[in-house]
Amino acid sequence: MQVFKFGGASVKNAAAVRNVAEIIKKHHSNELVIIISAMGKMTNAFEKLIKSYIEKSDDFNENLFYIRRFHLVMVEELFISTDPIYIELESLFLQISKFFSENKNVNYDYIYDQVVGYGEMLSTKIVSGYLNRSEVENTWLDARHLIQTDFQYRSANVDWTETCQNIQNAVSKPTLYITQGFIGSATNDTYTTLGREGSDYSAAIFSYCLNAESMTIWKDVPGVLNADPRYFENTSLLERISYREALEMAFYGATVIHPKTIKPLENKNIALHVKSFVDPDAKGTVITKGVAIFPENVCYTLKENQILLSITTKDFSFMIEHNISHLFKFFAENRIKVNLIQNSAISFSVCIEDMYSQFNNLKSVLAEHYNLEYYENVKLTSIRHYTAEIIKQYEHSNDVVLIQETNEVAQIITK
Repeated sequence: MQVFKFGGASVKNAAAVRNVAEIIKKHHSNELVIIISAMGKMTNAFEKLIKSYIEKSDDFNENLFYIRRFHLVMVEELFISTDPIYIELESLFLQISKFFSENKNVNYDYIYDQVVGYGEMLSTKIVSGYLNRSEVENTWLDARHLIQTDFQYRSANVDWTETCQNIQNAVSKPTLYITQGFIGSATNDTYTTLGREGSDYSAAIFSYCLNAESMTIWKDVPGVLNADPRYFENTSLLERISYREALEMAFYGATVIHPKTIKPLENKNIALHVKSFVDPDAKGTVITKGVAIFPENVCYTLKENQILLSITTKDFSFMIEHNISHLFKFFAENRIKVNLIQNSAISFSVCIEDMYSQFNNLKSVLAEHYNLEYYENVKLTSIRHYTAEIIKQYEHSNDVVLIQETNEVAQIITK
């Protein structure tokens, strides 16, 4: 069994869908599960639609029309007018409209999870239909009925026992399967998501449950690079890295792999390949157990839109275990991600990520107990396998706010 994952960029238009179909044909077997994300920037489009619904803004119908038209234009380029895909997509659009007309729940996270996953539903229907039309027989699966989770909307936790049983029952015969990333459900009619960019994690869940031989993520880059080429120059391909190295890179912000992806694969020693859908025959990167990073290189990751928060007690008492545990309780309750920690006798500083727009609420709670200083929109650069020369280059920059070094990683906060 092999598992492939194709992200939104790989199916962003009709030509891209044809390219994915060619890759699948080349690797076609009856033991292949394919996970597909929403097309192009459709997750962003659904987020905009949800925002307009919540705010009751005038552009709601316009946003819904944009999503509908995007997919229908795609279908018109790939199918003939009498193809059943038109009926299948119409059914999905009716489900979306029905939810908005009948919903009484005002919780944003709940609304988000009931709607945003339709991007994946639409994309997989289109790819599955196009493959069938191209004489590549496949079975479409609804991942919402397979990946069982709790009710932690927008970042749900997986029930591994039930999920594995569901997946093994569904993938029970030798054929090609197409399903969605990012989505699951807490009950049959209450949907959840696994976190933004969570399709990689979905592929890892399927790989784990099916004891896959390998998993492949198809990207628009040659593989895992030592830095994101959008922010850093002269990047280079890492041909081999270990699970641990990949996990560290993902934790510190490497966007090529979702942070939750690695551990399920490591637990069953499933090789992870990262390859280019632009150049499918290129070697790419392989991630396995215990291999050294090759070629040896300094690795950079960058997180933007961070907040540097400095906290002191109001009575100038020491910032010790009791206070710190108190703080992390508030961070957890507000779903604040902590990316750097630094403390002294009377102060505690953290670089945090406000993924769920809870920082204002966190500030109001903390201000009851502590004095706060904070800087918004700072950048956090993490450098693995750094050298003293690299740090010196940063030390002379006026933009640097904080530098913290450990044996393996230097983290630098800049304005």
